This record gives sequence, structure tokens and C-alpha cells, in this order.
Amino acid sequence: MRIVRSPFKILLVSVSLILFVAFSVVAQPGDPAVDPDVPITGIEILVALGGMLGVKKLIARKKSN
Repeated sequence: MRIVRSPFKILLVSVSLILFVAFSVVAQPGDPAVDPDVPITGIEILVALGGMLGVKKLIARKKSN
């Protein structure tokens, strides 16, 4: 069996290997001291109230028709 070694294939394998090694070396775990729980802020409350108001208006519009 004959192995074909074209310059393009060698370059492609070399660049792929270098990128894989570079990204795996840079990949580090996150900060373990960060608290993953985020409290609900005012924006989320306003979005929820706006959604409830929109649903209320849609129900009122359907009842009037």
C-alpha cells in the first residue's frame, strides 16, 4: 500500500495538530469560587409583569370579540 504525502495534506495535519494542542493547553476550568446562583433582579420582574399584562390584554380582547 502506497501512502501519498502531498504538501497540502502535511500542512493540513500540522495546522490541525497545532491548533488542537494550543486550544487544549489554553482551556482551563472556571473559577470555583463563583456562586452559580444568581438572584432575580428588577429587570426579570419587569419582564414577567409585562408578559402577564400582555396575556391579560389578549384575554380581554378575545372576550370582547
